[in-house]
Amino acid sequence: MTRLSGAVRAVVAVLVALLTVTAASTTARSAAGPVAPADFVALRTVDPTILQEMRYFTPHNFVGERIDGYRQPICILTRPAAEALHKAQKSLLSQGYTLKVYDCYRPQRAVNHFVRWAEDLNDETTKGEFYPNVDKTRLFEDGYIAEKSGHSRGSTMDVTIVRLPATPTRPYVPGEPLVPCYAPQQRRFPDNSVDMGTGFDCFDTLAHTLDPRVQGQQRANRTLLTSSLEELGFVNLAEEWWHYTFKPEPYPDTYFDFPVSARSLARAY
Repeated sequence: MTRLSGAVRAVVAVLVALLTVTAASTTARSAAGPVAPADFVALRTVDPTILQEMRYFTPHNFVGERIDGYRQPICILTRPAAEALHKAQKSLLSQGYTLKVYDCYRPQRAVNHFVRWAEDLNDETTKGEFYPNVDKTRLFEDGYIAEKSGHSRGSTMDVTIVRLPATPTRPYVPGEPLVPCYAPQQRRFPDNSVDMGTGFDCFDTLAHTLDPRVQGQQRANRTLLTSSLEELGFVNLAEEWWHYTFKPEPYPDTYFDFPVSARSLARAY
C-alpha cells in the first residue's frame, strides 16, 4: 500500500509540474499581447520593391512622437490587399515609378494615441506643418481624427508614388522649422514622392483627392495613383489623396490591436 501511494504521489507530482509549465506558457503568450490572424502578411514578403516610409514609427507625424503600437517600421496588410498592391506595383514599375507606403495596418492602441493627442488642446507642437489652418478643437468634428480607423481592419494603406530611380528622403530632425503641408513642394519637408499638391497627413481641404484647386502635374500625379489602384479593387477616401482600402475587406467589422512587428506575424502560424 505504501509503494502504491508513493507511485500515485509521483504521478500526481509529474502532472502538477506539466500543468504548471503549461499554465506558465499560456500566461507568457497572453502577456505578449494579441497576434495577427494567419492571413496577415508583411508587405515585403509579397513585394519587396514597394518602398516603405513608416511615418508613425518616427516622430515626423502630426503627433510629434512615435505612435503607440509601432514596434518596427514595417507594413502589415491582409494578404488580398498586399497581393493587389503588388499588381499595381508591377504596372507602375513598367512606367518608371514605384509605390511607397506611409502606413498600413494600424493597431487600435495607435488610434487611441491619436485621440489622446487630439483631446490635449495645449499640444500644438506640429500645427505649423500638419494643420496650420485648422483649429485643434475641430479635429473630431471635421473628421481628421476618429475613435476608429479602417486601417485597424488590415486592408487600408496610405500610399504615394515615387519616380525612379528613387532618392532617399532625408531623416526628420525633431525641432526643425515647420513648413505648411500645402506649401509648394520645394518648400515643404523633402519627400521623394512626386508632387501631390500637399504632403502626407495634411489636415487641409487641399488634400481632398479631387480638390479643384489642384491642377496640372499635381492633378496628373493624383490621377495616376487613383487609376493604378482603383482598377484593382482599391477605394480612395475622398478627403485624403493617399488613403486607399482594398475591397472586399476580409475583416470589414474587426478592429485589431496586435502590435506592428514581425513577432505579431510569426506567432500567428
